Amino acid sequence: MIATITSIPVAHLSNLKVRVGYEIKIDETEIALFKLSNGEVYAIENRSPHPKGGVLSEGLVSGQFVYCPVYDWKISLVDGKVQAPDVGQVRTFQVEVKDDIVFIIL
Repeated sequence: MIATITSIPVAHLSNLKVRVGYEIKIDETEIALFKLSNGEVYAIENRSPHPKGGVLSEGLVSGQFVYCPVYDWKISLVDGKVQAPDVGQVRTFQVEVKDDIVFIIL
C-alpha cells in the first residue's frame, strides 16, 4: 500500500511572530508552530511528554529549542527530543512554506 501525502495549509508566514508559539489543530491533533529568527518554521506536537503535560505553544523559544512552560524541559524543535537530563520525545511534523503559506505535510 502506498501512503498518501497530504499538504495542509495552516498559516500565513507573515502572520507568525518570531519565537512565539502558534497553536493549530488538524482533526484531533494539536500542533505548535514556531517561526525562528532565521525564518525557519517548525511544527511539533503541542503537548510536553512529561506526566503533567504542558502546552508547548506557550513555551519560551531559544535557538532551535522550546522550553516547556510547566517543568522547563528543553525540547528540540528539529527532532522533538527532550534534552538531558530529562528524557522523552514529542512528535514532529514536516513543514513547507510556499508563497507565504505554511503547510503541514501529513
